[in-house]
Amino acid sequence: MSLYFFRISTGRYSGASDQPYEFENRAAAWTEMTRVCASLIGSIARSLQPNAEWYMDLLDEDKKLIFRISLLSETGASGGCAG
Repeated sequence: MSLYFFRISTGRYSGASDQPYEFENRAAAWTEMTRVCASLIGSIARSLQPNAEWYMDLLDEDKKLIFRISLLSETGASGGCAG
């Protein structure tokens, strides 16, 4: 079993977790990370501002980046969305 930490870039849950999570391997940690992201992404997307980024990182026990899932909003050249 290995220890992992989660870190969120912005919002109500921003910052790195103080408590490590124990997973059998990186694949198990990735599965949990995607499960957590799936439960958060709706509320994150609703409050995301133009030209902003939200991300969630999975860190190893030395708090080095292993995986990142990000949500990016970008404004087009005209400054708005086509429609």
